[in-house]
Amino acid sequence: MARSVTPQRKAINTAFAWAIGLLIFFPILWTIITSFKTEAQAISDPPVFLAFDWTLENYSAVLERSNYARFLWNSIIIAGGSTLLGVIIAVPAAWSMAFVPSHRTKDILLWMLSTKMLPAVGVLYPMYLIFIKFGLLDSRTGLVIVLMLINLPIIVWMLYTYFKEIPGEILEAARMDGATLKSEIIHILTPMAIPGIASTMLLNFILAWNEAFWTLNLTAAKAAPLTAFIASYSSPEGLFYAKLSAASTMAIAPILILGWFSQKQLVRGLTFGAVK
Repeated sequence: MARSVTPQRKAINTAFAWAIGLLIFFPILWTIITSFKTEAQAISDPPVFLAFDWTLENYSAVLERSNYARFLWNSIIIAGGSTLLGVIIAVPAAWSMAFVPSHRTKDILLWMLSTKMLPAVGVLYPMYLIFIKFGLLDSRTGLVIVLMLINLPIIVWMLYTYFKEIPGEILEAARMDGATLKSEIIHILTPMAIPGIASTMLLNFILAWNEAFWTLNLTAAKAAPLTAFIASYSSPEGLFYAKLSAASTMAIAPILILGWFSQKQLVRGLTFGAVK
């Protein structure tokens, strides 16, 4: 029999959850606040939190110096393209592992996940040569492919987990009714797993949006996303903290808004298949 939670215990758990949430969110909040300071206020010691003259000059300087819309559009294309391509490839792969497993399925899944442990810098040089060979350097197509590949193990793992929660008898019944493999995946499996697929796509989009190593090393100007936009405010003369904070705020704002409006779908997807 499950033990009931007392009001005191519930209040403690709630306070603890809020404390953890605020601790995680504080760096973002500090970045946003710093973006409204002058450069002198941004590096003041002791730091000022709210008692300063708020200004928008950093945002004006950032917009005058850089073409923010171009960086934003590149990020949308790269993150969205890698997410869509990854899901198209991962759905059949996860289906085969979930419903037609072999004695090597778990080994394959573990091997795929182990590739995420490989230091990216270890394959930078061969990747750079491949990009030069095929004319993919500083191109959105090249970054879409790279980000899709580095996030594909996570996509397959998540979809595999969701698909395992779907009763196989439903697919067997569809086969008995004459459903083809294509119809089984597109018209039966995919609609049933929409919450899981949606949360997987959202998580992959966020990972691709925040990726910095590959975007900084494989782009120069034409295909540079918002991560390169932020990095441009680091110079040999030093860091311009207030302007860097303004650029960072402009870079994370779209993904924060997306996460806020998608939180219900994300929670639904992450708890997909859980015991009710």
